[in-house]
Amino acid sequence: MRLEHNAIFYAFSKCFCRCLLTLYNRLSIRNAPTLPEGRPVIVASNHNSNLDPVVVGVAYPRRLRYLAKEELFKVPVLSCIIRHLGAIPVSREDEVRAGVVLRTLLDILSMGEDILIFPEGSRSFDGKLQPLEGGVAMLALHSKAPVLPVYIKGTFEAMPRGCSFPKPKKIEVVFGTLIDPLDLPNDMKDKQKRYDILDRLEKQFKEMMLELG
Repeated sequence: MRLEHNAIFYAFSKCFCRCLLTLYNRLSIRNAPTLPEGRPVIVASNHNSNLDPVVVGVAYPRRLRYLAKEELFKVPVLSCIIRHLGAIPVSREDEVRAGVVLRTLLDILSMGEDILIFPEGSRSFDGKLQPLEGGVAMLALHSKAPVLPVYIKGTFEAMPRGCSFPKPKKIEVVFGTLIDPLDLPNDMKDKQKRYDILDRLEKQFKEMMLELG
């Protein structure tokens, strides 16, 4: 019964946020992804704003789970909302302990749920793409889940660091193509596989950035 309630709340919240973003930020979505059935997906996005999880969650066809700062779960109303929308609390100590984060995300993927991660590690200070960290590649190799790149434009202008309320700036989202670890050669070493996945992800980010102009 609780799961049904969560599903209904998630659908309602997603619809509400999509309408709001469409009206207020003229949200546009390109290249709706074709998702594999019976396999979880790692959605990997660039990261410019606290708006990013909401924007990707609205644009993505299936439910997403993601990690959120523990402090957000201490705000009564906000805590209820983000829990129903798939957020999972992570402490500041755990944020810097890569093993804890990796195990948490692997557990979610093992339950067949899709996750959202930001390979840059933190929000950009200038709106430009930062160097990618290796966690996304390790997740893909350990879970055998494909990585779906997604690039967001406009959230930095709408709500950069230090901004407490979104501005009515246009937001655009474009999805890339799946990067499947199962497609990599069996004789390739794990280190090479990690580099290959990161290279493909970075290349798609840059291509999508050019596509959005």
